[in-house]
Amino acid sequence: MGPAPAGEGEVAPLSPAPSQPPPGAPLSDWRPPRPGWGRLLPGAEAALPLGERGAGRAATRPLSPEPPRAPSDFSKAMSQAGTSQFQEVIRQELEYSMEVELDKILATAPQNEVEHTKKDLDGFKKLFHRFLQEKGPSVDWGKIQRPPEDSIQPYEKIKDRGLPVNITSVLNKLVVVKLNGGLGTSMGCKGPKSLIGVRNENTFLDLTVQQIEHLNKTYNTDVHLVLMNSFNTDEDTKKILQKYSHSRVKIYTFNQSRYPRINKESLLPIAKDVSYSGENTEAWYPPGHGDIYSSFYNSGLLDTLIGEGKEYIFVSNIDNLGATVDLYILNHLMNPPNGKRCEFVMEVTNKTRADVKGGTLTQYENKLRLVEIAQVPKAHVDEFKSVSKFKIFNTNNLWISLSAIKRLQEQNAIDMEIIVNPKTLDGGLNVIQLETAVGAAVKSFENSLGINVPRSRFLPVKTTSDLLLVMSNLYSLNAGSLTMSEKREFPTVPLVKLGSSFTKVQDYLRRFESIPDMLELDHLTVSGDVTFGKNVSLKGTVIIIANHGDRIDIPPGAVLENKIVSGNLRILDH
Repeated sequence: MGPAPAGEGEVAPLSPAPSQPPPGAPLSDWRPPRPGWGRLLPGAEAALPLGERGAGRAATRPLSPEPPRAPSDFSKAMSQAGTSQFQEVIRQELEYSMEVELDKILATAPQNEVEHTKKDLDGFKKLFHRFLQEKGPSVDWGKIQRPPEDSIQPYEKIKDRGLPVNITSVLNKLVVVKLNGGLGTSMGCKGPKSLIGVRNENTFLDLTVQQIEHLNKTYNTDVHLVLMNSFNTDEDTKKILQKYSHSRVKIYTFNQSRYPRINKESLLPIAKDVSYSGENTEAWYPPGHGDIYSSFYNSGLLDTLIGEGKEYIFVSNIDNLGATVDLYILNHLMNPPNGKRCEFVMEVTNKTRADVKGGTLTQYENKLRLVEIAQVPKAHVDEFKSVSKFKIFNTNNLWISLSAIKRLQEQNAIDMEIIVNPKTLDGGLNVIQLETAVGAAVKSFENSLGINVPRSRFLPVKTTSDLLLVMSNLYSLNAGSLTMSEKREFPTVPLVKLGSSFTKVQDYLRRFESIPDMLELDHLTVSGDVTFGKNVSLKGTVIIIANHGDRIDIPPGAVLENKIVSGNLRILDH
């Protein structure tokens, strides 16, 4: 006698999925079997936001907790997939598995964090969905064209139009946004990179506040500063903001999203709960500065600023000391010559051989598009790096309309390519991070424009080699802004390469009794155990190499001009 049928109101047990599709059944209705699993119903419910599942969803749940997928299962299935239908089945399985894990993580959130965590995980889910849909490079190389001449304007042409008639009025419509999510770990520092001292004990953040305060005092205006922090930098940054409470700058902060890192093999999150401690310390990451649009909107700050009459944001990396408010560009935004305002302006500058990997503006399907090296098919990477063909790169100094951001966010119309960033954690686990870049949204805005600006507007400090340049007499500091010294006879910046002994800021500072005179320097390479005494002068090309086990002490007052110093030179106190 067979089992009795389920009574009214009861749920029939889920039957195991067959190992292959039933004869005549469409492949799209079939799911690969998994031990202890019920058959998954087809459909697009995996695309719904977390917590918004339709009736009957429970019928798709496994009877027992979801087992972790064996690392090779998906990769084998994908490599053996013979049809697009089968690949779609695998993608749906991956999305479902991810959704189950995200639900488990969301369930661990404290009540006061549920709403915020849910927004983050929903954003991640959308990104993961797109990641599974993409196949190969995201650009068709044959469609890439040079931008039309009028789509990238030379800065000189913008400058020729002059300053705004009413500087105070246009500045009152501007907000400065600094990307402040990064740590100083690449320079051996703990905490936010923005808190590293770069000039006369002033930090990146100090200089930023000084610049804006100078604007506000000079023009009797009210330019706000907004910091986009990450969960890595928010607490330390907020503590330090107290020191600016009496400055003439109104400072706001908001946090970019927090997304779970994905195991490279299983494509499942490595986080077990929402915490950021213990085993979970490495389980989360900030998903790149392209997250600014959604996190800015979700924070409520976007609406607040629009309500105050603000119209544009000037976005830049906080470690780019050349990214200051430019009144000529602002005038072009507010008073365009053709009467049609730009929604998005990207500052680009001419490539040097040091910038060959930088993203470049192109014309793609009748729109300006930022193309990054990661999107380029391997066969065309050398062509992409060509300084003669792709002559400009993105400085990440961006001027964007607030009302346009609001419109596009509400239409879910901001399209940015996904950057897949592989990482190896301290324990050796290989993970991937899905990220986006703020400049990639250029194609989503109307009437976008590139402006080819002087190199002086791109002065990033990524390494101690960069730090040496900005700490030297090559630059003068005035009201938080660094400008090339008038005493330097030519405007190019020297090429400086400091070896691994200088990587950490503490080690770097210990090796210089004072920063050398570099006004006439063209090229400096330092390798090995090298120290510099006071009042050293470097000119032309200087190469200093201390072999392993040797040490070179450059004596106080030394003048090195077009010299190679090698071997062992010790200076000891008598």
